[in-house]
Amino acid sequence: MAFVDAILGITRAPTMGALVIEIIMFMGPVWIAFFLGIMLGWAWKPKWASLGNCKFDISAPSSPSASVNLSPLKGFGGAGKKTFGSSSQADSLVQKERITLPQADNSSSSSSQVKSGESLAVKDDDLEHLCRLVEKKDGGRPWKRMMERSTSDMSYQAWQRDPETGPPQYCSRTVYENATPELLRDFFWDDEFRLKWDDMLIHAETVEECPTTGTMIVHWIRKFPFFCSDREYIIGRRIWESGRSYYCVTKGVPFDSIPRREKPRRVDLYYSSWFIQAVESREKNGQLNACEVILFHHEDMGIPWEIAKFGVRQGMWGAVGKIQRGFRAYQKTRASGKPISHPAFMAQINSKVDPVYLKSLEGGEDSSEAVCSPEKPKGINIPKLLVIGGAVAVACSLDQGLLTKTVIFSVARTFANIGRRACPGPGR
Repeated sequence: MAFVDAILGITRAPTMGALVIEIIMFMGPVWIAFFLGIMLGWAWKPKWASLGNCKFDISAPSSPSASVNLSPLKGFGGAGKKTFGSSSQADSLVQKERITLPQADNSSSSSSQVKSGESLAVKDDDLEHLCRLVEKKDGGRPWKRMMERSTSDMSYQAWQRDPETGPPQYCSRTVYENATPELLRDFFWDDEFRLKWDDMLIHAETVEECPTTGTMIVHWIRKFPFFCSDREYIIGRRIWESGRSYYCVTKGVPFDSIPRREKPRRVDLYYSSWFIQAVESREKNGQLNACEVILFHHEDMGIPWEIAKFGVRQGMWGAVGKIQRGFRAYQKTRASGKPISHPAFMAQINSKVDPVYLKSLEGGEDSSEAVCSPEKPKGINIPKLLVIGGAVAVACSLDQGLLTKTVIFSVARTFANIGRRACPGPGR
């Protein structure tokens, strides 16, 4: 009855403005208390809360690169036999994109420590792993489709899977119209230009590089939302070339020269690698004037994985649009004839790989076929007592009357039941 009386009291407001103010005053404390309860429950999580089916693990802790016309990633939006090398159309595109490379020198990367390549951060084993991912021969779990969208000059598909251990993994396939593999390769490597379009990247520095193989170690700091500290990455990266196909590997690597700090928080587990190749345009005119980028990405940012998955689902298309706009701006900048940056120059130092060797890597264990139906949104798997306990702590600290506290407990109980339905026990 108290709830009904409160609603009737709100509806008696003399004006529409007063009605809106009454509603805000009524619901505002409820939602504020709800989110504070979630944060308090997270902060006070006991060890037992991560046991059982519900995942609430907190642990400390990519960009995309064949066949001539279709994707080699069987079951991921394309089929067909992969071939390496270039055709006459591809050769003409290379001529358009070819530029005079600047001489490598330390003046453009004063903090770099040029190495001889005796101990590389990214090795041939990483190429083999990426090749098996592209060929769907890594033996992993099946992929579940998340998204499929397109614009006038770009198409995008995305998949996700949960490994037996470790954070969620993502795969995406993007086809850019009127683009070349060489330009996209440089774009994803160009940290100087990335600072202009990626508003999450606030620091990027090359700390080590090999002028022979093009292997680099870079130091990134990325800005996170206000409730999380910024994240720090030490990334090793390297590119292999086969014809006009590029295998680009970036992953987290240890680096003792940069000491670990409390803030920003170091992300140790990071993998973001991609396969790039020229493909036929959507006009089906026989010209290889489009470019396919297949990306594999996962990282452990120190955020509960189910919450991270929810954030990725909500922000994925916006991030894709940001990359698209950044690439088109980069395309215009390069077309203007401006000198390329040092990171883009390093992207053009590639390790040549024999197609016969790549063929030999295709004998791994097949992964299951991708699940083509869109993945249904899952609840956030948070233990019920954890959420309710946080809500209780907040509700008991508020002096908003019995009604507000009742609504807080109701919302918390409903939210906690989401996790129970998403993680059914035996016999359900």
